[in-house]
Amino acid sequence: MKTDLGGVNVPALRSHNAALVLDLLRTAGEAGISRLELAERTGLTPQAVSKITGRLRAEGLATEAGHRASTGGKPRTVLRLVPSAGYAVGVHLDRDELTTLLTDLAGTVVALRRRALDLGAGAGPVLDAVVTEVREVVTGVPSPGAALPAGAAAGPGAGAGAAPGAESAPEAGAAPGAQTAPGAGAAPGAETASVPAPVLGVGVAMPGPLDHRAGVPGRVTGFPEWAGHPVREELAARLGLPVVLDKDTNAAALGLALRPAAPGSFAYVHLGTGLGAGLVLGGAPLRGDRTGAGELGHQTVQLDGPPCDCGGRGCLEVLCLAAVARGDAVGAARVLGAGAANLVRLLDIDQVLLGGRVVLGAPEVFAEGVREVLAGLGLAVPVGVVAEPDVVAEGAARLILAPIFGQ
Repeated sequence: MKTDLGGVNVPALRSHNAALVLDLLRTAGEAGISRLELAERTGLTPQAVSKITGRLRAEGLATEAGHRASTGGKPRTVLRLVPSAGYAVGVHLDRDELTTLLTDLAGTVVALRRRALDLGAGAGPVLDAVVTEVREVVTGVPSPGAALPAGAAAGPGAGAGAAPGAESAPEAGAAPGAQTAPGAGAAPGAETASVPAPVLGVGVAMPGPLDHRAGVPGRVTGFPEWAGHPVREELAARLGLPVVLDKDTNAAALGLALRPAAPGSFAYVHLGTGLGAGLVLGGAPLRGDRTGAGELGHQTVQLDGPPCDCGGRGCLEVLCLAAVARGDAVGAARVLGAGAANLVRLLDIDQVLLGGRVVLGAPEVFAEGVREVLAGLGLAVPVGVVAEPDVVAEGAARLILAPIFGQ
């Protein structure tokens, strides 16, 4: 999966080969990896690897991590990624809540904020809140270094467009003393201030349908007023940062696909304020040309069923949420199992992963219910639960980070 970063200017990230090397540095972690190992795993010549790693070190993206014994000759120098060399913002714009977090290059969350939000309030006040939260989450202790564009992230309440009277406290449980990094990347000539490291961009994940290429939502179920609003362009202009927009389930699936030992094909089924799925086939997210893949919640499973806000009847989403509303988690799990079975039969996936606030409210009930439905249909596919409550927001940050590592 390739994602256009829309103008991020990090000199060391110019080539595909550099991305391959960076990804190996990332996966090696603190233990690091030698230049010889990098050459072996990438197929590049030792000279090419030395040139690339030299540039990465000069840009502050890589550093020495000690030495490793060699089978002959002098010990090998081991290199590792410098996670604090850059940051990405992930935004989960849900129907009733806004989650904003900051991750370093390794994907580690270093700051997180959460606030209540009404998606039905309209694009104006909602995007005001997004701008405010992004500016807040990237505000940190200044130090000499990169340039901060005026209006991009100048601290609490900075710039125009902040929602009047908006309040948002840092998330309880965030690491004490965790530092956050303001952003960079505005047009040349912007006023600057000193910041620790560049923010490479903002990934925004919201309910679909939407067009991830154009960066605009469609007729979001229950909120048709969002259709056609230029979310990506407006946020990019106001923040002075590259912005990527995708469906919430796609973002989550991307983040899960990049984890170590992730299955080659799986479905991430998210049940929260709505129901949807993120699909991964061959290790890459399946979006479809119109970002229409994974609209699991709007499969019709009961022709004469109750009406759905999408215009259909008997959709999985309306049946599942109705069961949740009447306190019938077991019934909701069976409905979810029917949808999961459809995905397994249609795509022959390796695993079903469940997530979302409703699932996390009764994880064992939902996992067991889906397993029972699959087993009853002779579908021997593992079912797991993604325990992290912010998997969508973390995946949104990965929308920015993944292309840097050639993913």
